[in-house]
Amino acid sequence: MKPDEIRKVEAYLRKSFKAADLEVRPLARKSDSAEVYLNKEFVGLLAKDTDEDELSYHFTMTILDIDLE
Repeated sequence: MKPDEIRKVEAYLRKSFKAADLEVRPLARKSDSAEVYLNKEFVGLLAKDTDEDELSYHFTMTILDIDLE
């Protein structure tokens, strides 16, 4: 993902989750994905999707059952 895309998506996620410590980091070998961190801890993956000339971003967060205890 391009730096300007990352800044825009990061700002959106920070506002949506009310999390100033949220950070979106590009992946070195992937141009359509980035990692999402909260308080310097990995929390999920962000994927860019272009389908029928429409651009969207998908955020995937895995929650382990041990984290729920």
